[in-house]
Amino acid sequence: MTEKKPSVAEQRNYSVLDVQSAKRVAAMWLEQAELDQAIIFGLPEIDDRYHIWRVPLLNHATREYVGEAVIDAYTSLVLEDKSTAPEMIETRLLKRKQDGTGRSRSQESYHLSTLRNTIALGDCERVLQDLPAGSVDLVFTSPPYYNARPEYTDYVTYEEYLLKIRKVVQNTRRVLAEGRFFVMNVSPVLIRRTSRNESSRRIAVPFDMHRLFVEEGFDFMEDIVWEKPEGAGWATGRGRRFAADRNPLQYKPAPVTENILVYRKHTSRLIDWHIRNHPKPELVEASRIEDGYERTNIWRITPTYDKRHPAVFPLELAEKVITYYSFKHDVVLDPFAGIGTVGKAAVRLGRRFVLIERETEYVNVIREEAKNWLGKQAKDILTVNCAPIQESHKLEETPSEESINVDV
Repeated sequence: MTEKKPSVAEQRNYSVLDVQSAKRVAAMWLEQAELDQAIIFGLPEIDDRYHIWRVPLLNHATREYVGEAVIDAYTSLVLEDKSTAPEMIETRLLKRKQDGTGRSRSQESYHLSTLRNTIALGDCERVLQDLPAGSVDLVFTSPPYYNARPEYTDYVTYEEYLLKIRKVVQNTRRVLAEGRFFVMNVSPVLIRRTSRNESSRRIAVPFDMHRLFVEEGFDFMEDIVWEKPEGAGWATGRGRRFAADRNPLQYKPAPVTENILVYRKHTSRLIDWHIRNHPKPELVEASRIEDGYERTNIWRITPTYDKRHPAVFPLELAEKVITYYSFKHDVVLDPFAGIGTVGKAAVRLGRRFVLIERETEYVNVIREEAKNWLGKQAKDILTVNCAPIQESHKLEETPSEESINVDV
C-alpha cells in the first residue's frame, strides 16, 4: 500500500496545515472585529512562496467578495498589514446592505458627485481615506515603476511594492462610484543586473496587478495595448546583444508596448443602467463618441517627454481613456498624479479632476499648470495639504472652451 505523500504544509512544518485550520484562524480574527456573523469563507489557498494562507472573505448574504485574511503559515498570526482592514470589510458590507432597500434597482437613479477640482499633497493611501465614498467616477493612473530607475527605489522588495498598490486599490474602490471604471497604465519592468556575473530580471507586473484587482472586488473588462513607434524600446538596451551576435537563447525583443488594464467596480447593474438613469441626459448626449475612435485594443500613440518628471504618459492617452470611460462633468481621479497630465486632459474634455501627488515639487507644477488649464477658475480649486492657488494678472480672463461648465 502506497504511503500518503506529506503535504507542502507538513513538509515545511507550518503551524497552519490545512484549509480548516486556516478558516479557524480567520474566524477568530473576525470574531475579535465583531464581523464573524456577517462573513463566510471562500476556499483558502496556501502560497508557499511567501509562507502564507489567503482566506477569501465573502458577504454572508450576497456571497460577494469583501476582502481577505492573510495568515502567516508558520506562526498562525493574521498579518494585519496584508489583510483587508476590518473597517474596509465593514464599509463594503454596509454599502451592499444599503442596496437592498426594497426599491426596484432598475428605477433608482444615482447622484452626481459634488467634488470640485482638487489637488492634494500627500501619500494617496492616506489622502483617499478623506474623500467621500462614491465621489469619483473614473480612476486613471500609472503607478510608480518598481525600482526600475534610480528615481524609483522606495521598496525593499517587490512584495512590499504590490502591498502598497493593493492598499491604494482598496481605498480607491471605496471612493469610486458603483460600477465605474479603474484604468491602469502598467508594464513589465527590467531590473538591471548589478554585475556581469548576474542576469537582469524582468518582472511581469501587469499579471500581478490583474490578480490584485480581481481580489479587491473589480471585474476585468479590457486589456488595451499601447504601441509606441518602432525604435522606442531601444533606449532600454534590450535586444542589442542579440542584434550584434544573433546567437540562439540570447534573443530579447525591444519593448515597444505598455498595458492599459481596464477594470470595473463589481456591481450587479449593467453598464446601460448608468446611461438610462443619468440625472442629466443632456450630458450623456454631449459625451457621445465621435467618428475616428479606436476600434481595436491596439492604440498607437507616440510617447512624450517632460524634463520636469521622469515618466509622463502622453496627453493623448489620458484623453482617450477619459473620453471612453466617463461622461462630461464626471470626476476623474489620478492617485499618482505626477505633474498632472490627467488633470489637464480632464479639463480639456469638460470633466473635473482629483489629483493626488506626494512630491511637493510635482504638486507645485500642477498648481501652476492649473492656471493655464482653468484660467480664473483655478482659484476655486480645492487644495489639500498645500497652499491655495492665488489669482494673478497672468491668468486668462476666461477659461478655454473645453473647461467651460466644468464647475459644480
